[in-house]
This record gives sequence, C-alpha cells and structure tokens, in this order.
Amino acid sequence: MIEGILGYKGNQAAAKVARQTAEFNAQVAENEAIILQRRKTDEEARMRQASERTMATQRVATAASGIQMSGSALQAMADSYFNTEMDALNIQYAADIEQTAKASEAALARAEGRARSTALKMASYQSLLSSAEKAASYGMS
Repeated sequence: MIEGILGYKGNQAAAKVARQTAEFNAQVAENEAIILQRRKTDEEARMRQASERTMATQRVATAASGIQMSGSALQAMADSYFNTEMDALNIQYAADIEQTAKASEAALARAEGRARSTALKMASYQSLLSSAEKAASYGMS
C-alpha cells in the first residue's frame, strides 16, 4: 500500500512541476517576443533616420547644383520616400511574424505542460488504484 501512496504523491508532484515548467517556458517565449518587438522597433527607427539623412543630402545636393526640386529630382525624392515606407512595412511584417511565432511557442508550451501534467495525474491515480487492488486481493486471501 505504501508504494501506491508514494507513487501517487510522486506523480502528483511531477504533474505540478510539469505545469510550472511549461508556464516558465511560456513566459520565456513571451518575454522573447517583447524583446524581438523592441529590436524591430529600433531597427525601423534606425532605418528611417538613415533614410532621412540620405534624402536631406539629396535635397542639399540638388539645391547646390541650382536645379529646382521638380521633375526627375522630385521623382527621385518621392522614390526614396516610398522605398523607405516599403522597407518600414517589411520590418513591421517581419516583427508580426516573429510575434506570432513566439505567441504560438508560448501556447504550445502551456498545452504540452497541461498534457504532461494530466498524464502524470492519471499515472498517480493508476498507482493508487493498483495499490488498493493489491491490498484488497491480499485481504481476500
């Protein structure tokens, strides 16, 4: 009977550890998602600053050459602006993909932890029932 109780207690403790480990892993994935988002936000800001510097240099060069900001010069400036926006959208899209992956990782860790915990709880009940069955069969003989 003692082995059944010990098996029950051990599996119950293991089930609790499985849930806690899964929650910890999910929290790590969620924290990584936050860090990745901050990194992408910084990357976008750096890209926009570099683009602004480049466009400012283009405006100064155009003005210094005596050309008015119209026609081809204006079209080149517009292209630079639109390319910057496309690059920013690509960075944001990559950030969204990374966020989704980390959210899925966290959800999967929690689901696996619940499944593992449930399996261990079932094993603990099985251990207790098996021990009770053995005790009952010894009592009948």
